[in-house]
Amino acid sequence: MSLSDKKVLVVDDQYGIRVLLKEVFSRKGFQIYQAANGKVALDIIQKEDPDLILLDMKMPGMDGLEVLRHLRREDRATKVIMMTAYGELDMVEEASELGALAHFTKPFDVEELCSEVVRQLSP
Repeated sequence: MSLSDKKVLVVDDQYGIRVLLKEVFSRKGFQIYQAANGKVALDIIQKEDPDLILLDMKMPGMDGLEVLRHLRREDRATKVIMMTAYGELDMVEEASELGALAHFTKPFDVEELCSEVVRQLSP
């Protein structure tokens, strides 16, 4: 399976970050989906079943942890990488316990994030 078969969902309430990540990952050949909040993310997850989700920790309404908890309740083994703008160590810890593979603090190095996603999705 090549990377172009891989679906990545970017969930972030910041438009600029969604656009940036869509551009970066599209260039790598991924199929990219975007959601500005947790509710939209859950709809996309139901329809598209992404291979990996880049999930912002802090969003209005349903935050990243709630989305992650929801995924795990549904028993989805989807790979998740958290993005956070703050040093929310307790949230990061809970995200790890819920199976988040990594977390990146904003502003993150896009190349580092990109190589982590490629690493997670490589056979």
